[in-house]
Amino acid sequence: MTTPEIPDTLGAPGATGTRRTLAVVSAGLSQPSSTRLLADRLADATVRELEDLGHEVRVETVELRDVAHAVVDAMLTRFPTGDLARALEDVTGADGLIAVSPVFTTSYSGLFKSFWDVVDSDALTGMPVLLGATGGTARHSLALEYAMRPLFTYLRADVVPTSVFAATDDWAASADDQGAGLPRRIARAGRELARRVSVRENDGPADPFAATPSFTELLGGN
Repeated sequence: MTTPEIPDTLGAPGATGTRRTLAVVSAGLSQPSSTRLLADRLADATVRELEDLGHEVRVETVELRDVAHAVVDAMLTRFPTGDLARALEDVTGADGLIAVSPVFTTSYSGLFKSFWDVVDSDALTGMPVLLGATGGTARHSLALEYAMRPLFTYLRADVVPTSVFAATDDWAASADDQGAGLPRRIARAGRELARRVSVRENDGPADPFAATPSFTELLGGN
């Protein structure tokens, strides 16, 4: 996939020297999984670019297989608890997001979709997001554009132009071979995400009770 480079002005001086948090969501079902491997590669590329821009970076990784039962419970009760609640806080409080899913029957996994179903629909507004997917053959790669990208567009996220699909054959290339297809796409995508994250800080989700009057105000106190 050929994507024009993002202008260097997105990484302009003045946004440097601050801390950024990167959330990484991996929906791989096996352990280890190629999905987690791709997620880690994308995170490493983004961290390198952010550090080059002068930022300290903290990475919070969410393995959806570890909270799968809690995701189903939250869909039934609408009340996330425990590790899932902490995962949601990490994701919605991050400055940037990497989301990677395996592709099954031409689309993202059911677990991947279910996780985003329990995320508040406004929590990702404006958040820079890098999408990745894994599958057996390259013919599944369009799932990134006709399934995953529309999902995050609906959530009003700022999805970077380059998404990264890794088929089984792609892993044959060395991670250090920047001339190879997959490493080159990973490097480009990480650069695009880093430049967006560099100029944006997440103030966190809006407090739904911020406009609610206190008991003192309701009772007419000062």
